[in-house]
Amino acid sequence: MSVNVHRKIVLDTETTGLDSKNGDRVVEIGCVEIYNFVPTGRTFHTYINPQREVHPEASAVTGLTYAFLKDFPLFEQIAEDFLDFIAEDQLVIHNASFDIRFLNAELARLDKPPLRTDRVIDTLSLARRLFPGAPASLDALCRRFNVDSSQRTLHGALLDCTLLAEVYLYLMGGKQAGLALESSNQQKVAGTAFVKKYPHRVFAPTQEEIVAHKAFCAGMKESLWNL
Repeated sequence: MSVNVHRKIVLDTETTGLDSKNGDRVVEIGCVEIYNFVPTGRTFHTYINPQREVHPEASAVTGLTYAFLKDFPLFEQIAEDFLDFIAEDQLVIHNASFDIRFLNAELARLDKPPLRTDRVIDTLSLARRLFPGAPASLDALCRRFNVDSSQRTLHGALLDCTLLAEVYLYLMGGKQAGLALESSNQQKVAGTAFVKKYPHRVFAPTQEEIVAHKAFCAGMKESLWNL
């Protein structure tokens, strides 16, 4: 399976707790496909029966309980669909070490190869490099880039992926107009905006502005504009 350099998967998980080594499990996976940094509309989302209770602290953050999750499939039942969706492409994850640790623990239970860390882009590390000392949580980055996160009253994997996909675009340089983003079969990626370009306009100063500028510069000691 080859890597598509234009395709990335924004990924998030929710879990029963914080310690995968002591039996905490993945309870939700969300993925958003982006192509040349633009969401395509393709997503993967599932809740998972963890076969154990959710810690109260985790439930308070996600709103998920075992009573809700127990009727959903086990990880082993969704594993192939999940792996097929992410393929071998790069994964964009906020605080990636947490999600990768839990996903690899789930894969190990099925004797499947782990997800490689060299295919992961950690937006938490990226944000900390770009904005040293500034808050770098997903909520903080949404505020920084004016991404509307008003629906995020609880943590949810698919919603968090959707927000992170937009944040990641800003972290990589921001939204740009007129991006000619096309897939390998020349189909335009959903959500791409094309903006009309206008000719450059030159605004020449008026005679009054020239006189005022010269008078202002005359009062400046060794002004470069007087040389």
